[in-house]
Amino acid sequence: MRVLVACEYSGRVRDAFTRLGHFAMSCDLLPTESPGLHWTGDVFDVIDKGWDLMIAHPPCTYLSVSGMHWTTRGLRDPSLTEDALQLVRDLMALPFAWAIENPIGCISTRIRKADQIIHPHQFGDDASKATCLWLKDLPKLTATGHVPPRIVNGRKRWANQTDSGQNKLPPSADRWKLRSKTYPGIAAAMAMQWGGWCIA
Repeated sequence: MRVLVACEYSGRVRDAFTRLGHFAMSCDLLPTESPGLHWTGDVFDVIDKGWDLMIAHPPCTYLSVSGMHWTTRGLRDPSLTEDALQLVRDLMALPFAWAIENPIGCISTRIRKADQIIHPHQFGDDASKATCLWLKDLPKLTATGHVPPRIVNGRKRWANQTDSGQNKLPPSADRWKLRSKTYPGIAAAMAMQWGGWCIA
């Protein structure tokens, strides 16, 4: 398959497909952090290269619940969210199979509800992170390996969480980059379960 992984600088999803023998290229405005086929630039510059499948991770800064907090309080220009939503609409209008991944946020309320919500702990990674998937011509992902939580005061907590349930990553200039990376188990499941689904 020819697989385009849009808005990905880490290379995790691209590399998962490449390991299974697919022609996979990542694309982002940032350079890739992992050696491999990567286009540094706008995804629409390479959208007409005969892709069978696209997996897109549009930036969640202006789309997620946490990002919208700043917009609804009047601390961020609302047009940034409108621009981000238009990118999602443009990606969803593409004629081939696709999956769009994003945290819980305004895509579900402004465009359409997600087809599936998954967590890394369903795919072998010791982490909790509600991840929405919008799908076209693809099946929902099937969990590949449950990681049990620790229980703190009767509440489930995973390794990426403090006992109170917050993300353990401290504030930093690159916190957004670290939080945006696809967990390895989810990347592997995408490649295993979607790699070949679109072949006629």
